[in-house]
Amino acid sequence: MTDALLTRIAEALERLAPPPALPADLAASPAYVWDGHAIHAVEGFAPVDYDLLTGIDAQKGALLDNSRRHADGHAAHDVLLWGARGTGKSAVVAAVIGRLRGEGQDIALMQCAIDELATLPTLFSLLRGTTRPFILFLDDLGFDEGVGDARALRSLLQGGTAARPGNVRLYVTSNRRHIVPRHLSEQDDPINPRDAVDDKMALSDRFGLSLGFHALDQDTYVAIVDGYAAKLGLAFDPLEAIQWSTQRGSRSGRVAWQYVVELAGRNGRQM
Repeated sequence: MTDALLTRIAEALERLAPPPALPADLAASPAYVWDGHAIHAVEGFAPVDYDLLTGIDAQKGALLDNSRRHADGHAAHDVLLWGARGTGKSAVVAAVIGRLRGEGQDIALMQCAIDELATLPTLFSLLRGTTRPFILFLDDLGFDEGVGDARALRSLLQGGTAARPGNVRLYVTSNRRHIVPRHLSEQDDPINPRDAVDDKMALSDRFGLSLGFHALDQDTYVAIVDGYAAKLGLAFDPLEAIQWSTQRGSRSGRVAWQYVVELAGRNGRQM
């Protein structure tokens, strides 16, 4: 095979290969996603209106205050948001970013999938190249296999050469306060339980701010439906809204929103 033929093959392969993705501008977007290899800007970032989130006033106020301090360059905590599913843990994180940006604060959200924890040191090295404040969002954290990931995340939160940079704070959601596998958190066996959960509880202790989100009572659930419906100019029957939640076996902000989507669809409305 001649050198000329090899050159022609190489040139043909270069034409077939897609060009490398351009790096995201870390100063341009309100939200990004880290896929384990590159940062991608989120198009059409549209969080829920902060004021619409009902029944979690204390939690959202504490998170907003902490995030505002971080945006201002002041001391701020990493945050663990834990509790029942559908109670607004994820929604409030994005809503807080939207609220602060509406106030003129230049703060951005960076979401990373839980299965990309091992790549966070690479992400942190990229974020050290900017002074812009970032909230790194890890949604639905739970370690069902071993303790390696728990120990790795602990080192990222505090100490070690791979620790998060000063312009980054971690906001993590979990269904359980101590981020332990369900079979351990609910076990009745009293024999050495501390040995089984020490690593996970030590991880929970690394968060300076821990916010609990709990199942809603009926009045609060109806109030959430009312807030969403009023925003869209929709009338609703509270008894029907309650029946909707009963059929789904849960009263939560997520179920309330799903009911309002149903209501909007019946009335020929777009969301």
